[in-house]
Amino acid sequence: MSDVTGVDLAPILLVLGDEELLATRAVSEAVAKARSVDPEVDVREYQAGALAVGEIAEMLSPSLFGGRRVLVLRSAQDARKDLVTALLGYAKNPDPDVQLVALHLGGGKGKAFADGLRAAGATVIAAAKLKGHRERVAFVRDEIRRGGGRCTDDAADALIAAVGTDLRELAAACSQLIADTDGRIGADTVSRYYRGRVEVSGFTVADATMIGDVPAALEALRWALHVGVDPVPIADALADGVRTVARVAAAGRGDPYQLASTLGMPAWKIKNAQQRARGWTPEGLVEAMRAAAECNAAVKGGADDRAYALEKAVFSVAAARQGTAR
Repeated sequence: MSDVTGVDLAPILLVLGDEELLATRAVSEAVAKARSVDPEVDVREYQAGALAVGEIAEMLSPSLFGGRRVLVLRSAQDARKDLVTALLGYAKNPDPDVQLVALHLGGGKGKAFADGLRAAGATVIAAAKLKGHRERVAFVRDEIRRGGGRCTDDAADALIAAVGTDLRELAAACSQLIADTDGRIGADTVSRYYRGRVEVSGFTVADATMIGDVPAALEALRWALHVGVDPVPIADALADGVRTVARVAAAGRGDPYQLASTLGMPAWKIKNAQQRARGWTPEGLVEAMRAAAECNAAVKGGADDRAYALEKAVFSVAAARQGTAR
């Protein structure tokens, strides 16, 4: 294995995208790599919009005393034209002892700067926000792999359902799972570690209600209220559960990934809704939506007994599924 040398450090790094976690990680890794070559590396950060050409020229000029330097240019899309011109000129013949790391949001603003750096041979690191469920699943699996573990798609699905889509929270959850296990992460592992969090959510109440499991729905509801979950998100989750099943049922039995773009929801949510849609009729879903709407009005309108309103909704929605609603 060869030693890390200055040749391994790209003279120009373009971090392109608006996902803060990925951008921050790219900068941290660049600085860490530079320090592995030169522990005394000089690292300086600037906001592009507030930087004058004279200031950047000093940082980029050859040092009389030697040593590596890393210049981090944040919000590169805000750079003024004279600064852009100077930096693009520098990028054609960069100093091998200097690494320029430019963070650009990747939109239309300042696009000529990003394109110019790319054309000059900059190494591009993608840092765009993840928009699809598949991308988030891949992110979770990569995070687990980075930590030395292994993760199945089902486990990644379960973790996203439990933690949410914020990358910082997902990264922290992956790190915690690796630290607390042998690194082999399956759906059962995620369920075991996040069971408490999931059990007290409104979505657990909604899921049980939509499949007609009234005892499980009431148990989850009463436990959620006992531990302090606010009734409003529970009512919202129940309404969302009914609406989701209605939309997915109306779309027909298609491939979840193909329906994702049409319905504007992640494939895992469509897949779950397709399973919960079994046993429902169009008339039953209309009745369930009415019951969920009444529950929302009661809970958000300051009903005297919001817990009763939620329990009534559970019974009403389950009865609508069975076709026995009055």
